[in-house]
Amino acid sequence: MTKPHVIVYSRPGCHLCDDAKQAIHSAGCDDLFTLAEINIESDRDLLRKYKYDIPVVTIDGAEAFRHRVNTDEFKRLVQMKL
Repeated sequence: MTKPHVIVYSRPGCHLCDDAKQAIHSAGCDDLFTLAEINIESDRDLLRKYKYDIPVVTIDGAEAFRHRVNTDEFKRLVQMKL
């Protein structure tokens, strides 16, 4: 079984990004997915794409959340991918 891959597109000093990461961990399903965080400032194209829209959270490449993460909905979406 392949775990869903979650990516958080963020940047340093972003309080909404910190809130999103906390919501992801609060979902209580860390063992069900892999997680990566990408700093949009490390890539010019990502910075241009997401400059005013972070955080963006994708699950298996599909955008799931923008700006805020709902803990219950995050858990539901991860479980659907299993």
